[in-house]
Amino acid sequence: MATLLYRLGRASFRHRKLVIALWLAVLAAVIAAMSLFGGIGKLNDDFSIPGSESQQALDTMGREFPGTDGTSAQLVFTAPAGQKVTDPQYAAAIDQTLAGAAKAPQVVKVTQPAKAGTISADRQVAVAQVSYRVVKDDLNSTSLDKLDVAAAPARSAGLDVDLGGAALGGGGAQPGAQDLIGVGVAVIVLAITFGSLLAAGMPLLTALVGVVAGVAGVLSLTGVAAISSTALTLALMIGLAVGIDYALFILTRHRSQLAQGDDPEHAAGLATGTAGGAVVFAGLTVIIAMAGLSVVGIPFLTVMGLSAALAVFAAVAVALTLLPAILGFAGRRLAPKPGSRAARREQDVVEGPKMGKAVNAGEKWVRLATAKPWLTILAVLAALGALAWPAKNLTLALPDNGSAPAHTSQRAAYDTIDNAFGPGFNGPLIVLAGTSGTANPQQVAAVIAKDLGALPNVAAVAPPSLNDAGSYAIVQVVPKSAPDSKATQDLVTSIRDKEASLAKETGAGIRVTGKTAVSIDVSAQLSSALVPFGAVVVGLSLLLLLIVFRSIVVPIKAALGFLLSIAATFGAAVTVFQNGHFQGLVGADGATPIASFLPVVVMAVLFGLAMDYEVFLVSRIHETYHHTRSPLQAIHTGARHSARVVTAAALIMISVFAAFVHSESMILKQIAFALALGVLIDAFIVRMTLVPAVLALTRHAAWWLPGWLAKRLPDLDIEGTRLAQNPQPAGPAPAPAEAHR
Repeated sequence: MATLLYRLGRASFRHRKLVIALWLAVLAAVIAAMSLFGGIGKLNDDFSIPGSESQQALDTMGREFPGTDGTSAQLVFTAPAGQKVTDPQYAAAIDQTLAGAAKAPQVVKVTQPAKAGTISADRQVAVAQVSYRVVKDDLNSTSLDKLDVAAAPARSAGLDVDLGGAALGGGGAQPGAQDLIGVGVAVIVLAITFGSLLAAGMPLLTALVGVVAGVAGVLSLTGVAAISSTALTLALMIGLAVGIDYALFILTRHRSQLAQGDDPEHAAGLATGTAGGAVVFAGLTVIIAMAGLSVVGIPFLTVMGLSAALAVFAAVAVALTLLPAILGFAGRRLAPKPGSRAARREQDVVEGPKMGKAVNAGEKWVRLATAKPWLTILAVLAALGALAWPAKNLTLALPDNGSAPAHTSQRAAYDTIDNAFGPGFNGPLIVLAGTSGTANPQQVAAVIAKDLGALPNVAAVAPPSLNDAGSYAIVQVVPKSAPDSKATQDLVTSIRDKEASLAKETGAGIRVTGKTAVSIDVSAQLSSALVPFGAVVVGLSLLLLLIVFRSIVVPIKAALGFLLSIAATFGAAVTVFQNGHFQGLVGADGATPIASFLPVVVMAVLFGLAMDYEVFLVSRIHETYHHTRSPLQAIHTGARHSARVVTAAALIMISVFAAFVHSESMILKQIAFALALGVLIDAFIVRMTLVPAVLALTRHAAWWLPGWLAKRLPDLDIEGTRLAQNPQPAGPAPAPAEAHR
């Protein structure tokens, strides 16, 4: 593989004008496709599981109860202290407001608080339901604004009016200017790493091309696939991070070769053949892991994984072709100037530090970690174990308006309803009863409502509502507990357990649905898929690293280190979001459960990044061990070669992910926090500390592989050993003179 990549790098270097022209054509094509067939306006933030009980019931309701398949909003009226919403002046203002709301765009029905029974016991709060004829993603941009304008009479009368409900909810977030913070940090890190603004700008330029290609490609599919704004932002976030990192790996090796006086074309080919191998390996692991999310069987998660995989594929393609082409235009201008700090650093990496000169910071840290490897291993295990401990209480749910920022209208409406009616009113359960064939559908529905009202944890049951044919009835059940609580989940299970007895008693079957039930079903399916998916990811890492390093210890150590990183990341997420500690650091307001799909998404992404750092760090150690047969010297020399670039890559990843932590989307906030912290833990604690300690402890045994297995494993030559043995494999002719200027 190294030889093939070497030839690709040299060909891209030599035919740089053609390569750049082709990439410009690709960008023009995907942008045109996005404009013609997709766009941000067609994003869909619907979370559902086709075929699940809750989704089937929702589909049936949409057919049998016209108007219920659209989204809904709430107008929450709060009277001043000591006053009541039923006072004549306030009641008149509410009536006037609701009359205006009924005329707002796309509204199909407005339910009065008195009819719905949503006036609080103290008469200080009233809630009106506004039903739309379309789903949330089909709402016009001005529909909710017009609804807010309709509330003017109530506000003029002195009432506080907040807009809430599903129409204002949503987990997605559009990319914004704040997302460029990570890019700014990346510029600083790259400038320090290379000591050159020209070199620092190249990874940013190529990453930008990859991001535009990947994101535009995702947006071009919005016309034929339901792609959420979270999927788009995840693709942007991951594509930007890996795009910079992959270019960083190749460019670092290229400048190292130039510092040794290498020909620019050969240096570009060699960098693509060696560091490019790690890029291909890392990119494929991320792509496979993200695409593997499709096995969970949830459409929105499948789309999320495939969108991120497309962005990573674009980043890999750009790093292997466009970057060498740009290196061709730069020529020798990328070589560190003689006597400069960058030149001295490259010389130290190649020749080792001069007599009496201190080793670089990365090697110094690794020497400290390997001085007493048992102590290092125990310290890391203790620290990560303590961080991971809260993960045992992990609770999964889809974030709702209760996790929205405190300054938003939907959060104010949610909190007002919680305080006035109880937490369950923010997440009522809908029970759909099939009354077709029964003698008295109305009586059957009343019996079902009475039986459900007798269940534990039920706060209220609304009077049943039948369709025109009398074949179906809707019974709304309000839990005493919050929508995301374990008690509500248990109530859903209890209702479903009563299906057989109710069918025997009344002849009617029941199904539980509604937003809360859908969220519970999504969380349950994701929870059940977590262990199998984790097993696949860990198994894949064992297999891939076994092939790459031809060792038993290295893949086992890498897999266990990955599990430690994941456990610690989940534990920290539970501590911050679920337990509500240190929330000021992430801009969260109040405790909230972990997003249902965070574990599998974070596992998939961190898997690829962890293998990326593992390959880049350990391949240098393995290469040195192959020549010296000195385990400890190989670890220290490998750290001298790779610690700086691994550190820079990790800092860039962390800064890009951290820039999204203050997104107003709780889903994106949690994913960004977990990825930023996960990279921090995996790169600096596991790969830069635990891995050298384990290799120092196992010494020669770390590189042992049974002979029978060695004969059966393919040799991928990720480290470019064949290139070192044959530095000028057959390929393009020597570069033109302009490349050597």
